Amino acid sequence: MSTHLHRAQPYVLALFRIVVGLLFACHGAASIFGVLGGARDGGSIPAGTWPDWYAAVIQLIGGILVALGLGTRVAALISSGSMAYAYFSVHQSGGLFPLQNGGESSAVYSWVFLLLVFTGPGAFALDRLFTSRAPERRDQDPAPEQSSPVAV
Repeated sequence: MSTHLHRAQPYVLALFRIVVGLLFACHGAASIFGVLGGARDGGSIPAGTWPDWYAAVIQLIGGILVALGLGTRVAALISSGSMAYAYFSVHQSGGLFPLQNGGESSAVYSWVFLLLVFTGPGAFALDRLFTSRAPERRDQDPAPEQSSPVAV
C-alpha cells in the first residue's frame, strides 16, 4: 500500500496546490473586484489602501501562480509571509488562539504555503514547461561515490 501512496504523491500534491491556489485567488478577487461576496462589507477595497488592497493583490496573483504551478516556491513564500503578517498584525490582538481571534484562515494559509515552499509544486506545474532537465545517463556506474574524510 505504501508504494501506491508514494507513487500518487506528486499528483495529490498537485491537486492540493491547485485547490489551495484557487481558494486563495478567490479571496483576492473578492476583495479587489467585489465578486463572490466581496470584501468584509460586501464591496471592494479601494485601490492602494494599506494593507488590505496589497494583501488582496498578493492573494489574487499568488493564488493564481500557485494554482498554475508557475514560480510556486516564490509565490508560496510571499503568500505565506503575507498571511503571517495578517495573523500577527490583525488577529493576534484579539486573543491567543486563532479560534478566539478569527485568524484561522490566516494561520492555516500561512502554514499551507510554507509547506508548498518546501515540497514544491508536484505534478502538472507550468514550471516544468520552462525548465529543462538534463537527461539521466544510464551508462554511469551505479556505485555511490566514495568520499574522503574531511580534516578539521
